[in-house]
Amino acid sequence: MLGFAPVKGVLLKNRIKDQFDDVERHTQWGLDLMEKYVKFVKERTEIEQAYAKQLRNLVKKYLPKRNTREDPESKFCQYQAFLQVVKELNDFAGQREVVAENLMTQICVELSKHAQELKQERKSHFQEGRRAQQQLENSFKQLENSKRKFERDCREAEKAMLVAEKLDQDLNATKADVEKAKQQANLRSHMAEESKNEYASFLQKFNRDQSQFYFLEMPQIFNKLQEMDERRTVRLKEGYGIFSETERQVMPIIGKCLDGMKAAADSVNEKNDSQVLIELHKSGFERPGDVDFEDFSQPINRTSSDSSLGTPRGTLDGRLDPRLLGKNKGKRWLFSKKNKLPPPPLSPVISAPPPSSSSATNGPPSPKFTRDPLSYCLNEINKTVKPRIASFRSLKRGPVITEDFSHLPPEQRRKKLQQKIEERNRELQKEIDQRDALNKMKDVYQKTPQMGDPASLEPKISETLSNIEKLRLEIQKYESWLAEAESRMLSNRPDNTLRYSRHLDPTTTLNNNGSHEKGSPDATHSDDSQDALNQPIYTEFDEDFEEDLASPIGTCVAMYQFEGSSEGTISMTEGEELSLMEEDKGDGWTRVRRSKGGEGYVPTSYLRVTLN
Repeated sequence: MLGFAPVKGVLLKNRIKDQFDDVERHTQWGLDLMEKYVKFVKERTEIEQAYAKQLRNLVKKYLPKRNTREDPESKFCQYQAFLQVVKELNDFAGQREVVAENLMTQICVELSKHAQELKQERKSHFQEGRRAQQQLENSFKQLENSKRKFERDCREAEKAMLVAEKLDQDLNATKADVEKAKQQANLRSHMAEESKNEYASFLQKFNRDQSQFYFLEMPQIFNKLQEMDERRTVRLKEGYGIFSETERQVMPIIGKCLDGMKAAADSVNEKNDSQVLIELHKSGFERPGDVDFEDFSQPINRTSSDSSLGTPRGTLDGRLDPRLLGKNKGKRWLFSKKNKLPPPPLSPVISAPPPSSSSATNGPPSPKFTRDPLSYCLNEINKTVKPRIASFRSLKRGPVITEDFSHLPPEQRRKKLQQKIEERNRELQKEIDQRDALNKMKDVYQKTPQMGDPASLEPKISETLSNIEKLRLEIQKYESWLAEAESRMLSNRPDNTLRYSRHLDPTTTLNNNGSHEKGSPDATHSDDSQDALNQPIYTEFDEDFEEDLASPIGTCVAMYQFEGSSEGTISMTEGEELSLMEEDKGDGWTRVRRSKGGEGYVPTSYLRVTLN
């Protein structure tokens, strides 16, 4: 019984060791699978990033590098639709980048981090298992050593007992030898008994360790490994789900991009583009009238007969048939239209003189009329038309560009002048805003000298006033040219009426020199602008506060305390939340509103601004 248990324990230990190795191989395979999936997703992410980058480069290649709002092409809906398709493709590329980023952060990064944690946990579990195995093996070795010692001592005791009995029966042996042999046998028996007790103790210890190993330690380790592997499987399952869910999350936005492309395609209107083209290139020139027929056949002094080869087909009186002229009319004027107004009655420029009595009836014709008279007339007309065609070509080749755009057709000139006036008005408004901002800053500096020197703003204010004056002079110059162009367009029309609608305000009337009449809105605006220079600087603060409460355009937080002692400013405490009413216009001040009421200007550098 004592020797059977260790043999059985050795067999179980070998089986457990084999199962322990199987579990180790399985958990390592699971970690390898997770790393393989992470590598797969990472390569998918690289593909998405490369795809998005190529789409971005494509969009950058075909989007205009500058603002095309002023370009004629931007007025066509087909070009606007193309730009919209390119922009939607740019948004589509952004969604591919979102997919790549989500895959990288939610799968690659998270699973890689989790895999590293699992490796450390797996390593600790297997170290704990091997430690338990080592302890069991050490206990088993102690048991084996005690067993061999017990066996050896038992053999020695038995041998000593046989020697003592043999000497006791030997008649020749002395009593001393017999006593000595008995003592030796007793000693060996005592040593065998101690070895037996020691063996029994180690056997109990081994059985206890073995029971703890198989029923407590190894089950716990296997349970930990099982729980670890199940957690790894769950995370891998979540990674599989995220792989598809990431794509599903961007589908609504991608669908909007595709809907935007479809809407851009539906917005193309061929009729509208045709009308835009007409408006862009409408010249304002009157349509040319009919070319008069110049009759060069009258000086021919010969009798024409119906059988004559040189007489053209026509009427009996020798004049050309109007029907023949109608057939050749398209050859004489290159720019003639089919839908023309009915031409006036044909009248020759040179009246035919009466036939001379001195001319012979069958006299020889003049050398210049040896050909067909009709062909000669057409050739003469072509000679007069060709110089006109050449002159038009010369205009195309190298037109002289002038400041008043007089080189353009009337309608195009009018549009160009209106465009210039609008641009100058925008620039003028910017300069006026800058002047107002500088005046506000100067007023604040005068009332709060520690914030700055008012004299340092004088050069900038003078420069701004000079720019305002220059822009007003340029606007007056362009308005005078516009009035001149419109007056010419009126005078060139027979009915003195404009066929095209003017883009000016109907209430605005212009003098011949381009100045506005009194009572017009423009004249009132000019007077108000001139009077604004003479008004007190700080009155504009009052005008701002008298306006109705407008909705805030953002929020801001005061980073420092500010005491609004000057007029138009407002006090605030550090950390106070304010409503942003007006952004900084370049003067260093921002208009805000307090939550408890009150509105005014505070230094922009004291705020942390967040726009809506």
